[in-house]
Amino acid sequence: MLVPPRVRRSQPTLPLLGPAFVTAIAYVDPGNFATNLSAGASYGYLLVWVVVASNLMAMLIQYLSAKAGIATGLSLPALCRVHLPRPAARALWVQAELVAIATDLAEVVGGAIALNLLFGTPLVVGGTITAVVAFALLGLKSRGHRPYEAAITGMLGVILVGFAYNVLLGAPEPADVAGGLVPRFDGAGSVLLAAGMLGATVMPHAIYLHSGLTTDRHPCRTDAQRQRLLRGQRVDVVVAMTLAGLMNLALLVIAASVLGGSGADTIEAAHAALGRVEGGGTALLFALALLASGFAASSVGTLSGQVVMEGFLRRRVPLVVRRLSSLAPAMLVLALGADPTQALVVSQVVLSFGIPFALVPLIAFTRRRDLMGTLVNRRATTVVASGAAAVIIALNLTLVVLTIA
Repeated sequence: MLVPPRVRRSQPTLPLLGPAFVTAIAYVDPGNFATNLSAGASYGYLLVWVVVASNLMAMLIQYLSAKAGIATGLSLPALCRVHLPRPAARALWVQAELVAIATDLAEVVGGAIALNLLFGTPLVVGGTITAVVAFALLGLKSRGHRPYEAAITGMLGVILVGFAYNVLLGAPEPADVAGGLVPRFDGAGSVLLAAGMLGATVMPHAIYLHSGLTTDRHPCRTDAQRQRLLRGQRVDVVVAMTLAGLMNLALLVIAASVLGGSGADTIEAAHAALGRVEGGGTALLFALALLASGFAASSVGTLSGQVVMEGFLRRRVPLVVRRLSSLAPAMLVLALGADPTQALVVSQVVLSFGIPFALVPLIAFTRRRDLMGTLVNRRATTVVASGAAAVIIALNLTLVVLTIA
């Protein structure tokens, strides 16, 4: 009896999802809380357009990062090491480590603030707890991709629920939100916040990390397999980045509708104002969302730092060592008693300055057919990505000029 040949079905998209949800947590980290709260409380809906534009840029950039990993089998830091002159690669590694420090500062400080709001925990103790929990989350990776991704996605869900509830209670006027889509500034302070919001949304360490998460996730031996995997990653990026964008927009809208004119331009003041205006339940959900953000984003930041060091230097250090080295500056800031929210905003501005050093090499590599093969950028993709890079660099230069002036 002849048995008909088994038809090979294409693999469903769902198992291909995951990397973008890990990197998406970086887009709703405590730095986003600080910058978006400050923007909404100080300028109302003025900078809504910055959130939307930043998120659209993030979608394109994270897609290019995922594509680079799939096409080459190397992370972006590894591509820099292999294809750039040694001095240039080392210089990029140094700035990437500075970005990692700024990233960890934001995550640890954010977690410490959340624990202080919830339980009155001293900031230094809260920072230590955040670091320990982040390290425990990273331990899930020893069981494979899925357990870690499920934990991070679960925390992303906690943040989403907290924001959605607060937006519903705030009942913002749609016309006011739509008015904020018109690009404009209101003095140097709004430019500073816009740069911070950009740095909190399009994050350099997320660009480095995404390429590393797609290099060996699914073995690809043919162009058809790479194309199928890329289609799955495209869905992954669009869904995850859309959710992250909605959360960022919700945070700014909450600040503009509930806290506008209250002078609550710090996380602590915003928490207290939410409690007064909307009740203790709203303030509790806000603090829980911040806590989930700090825990999850801190583990993602440490994982990104490992991808950076392994890619640029071809060296792998134990996660404990990596965790302690990036934790020290954040703990120093907490111990010195610096304003936590201001430290968060400054860290996001530092991240904004780090974006071009990750973005320009990414665009340069993904436009090379000898590296990317059939996954090489279309000309229009390269043009749009180059335009986004130009906008980011121009905003940073404007920020420098206004700050000096």
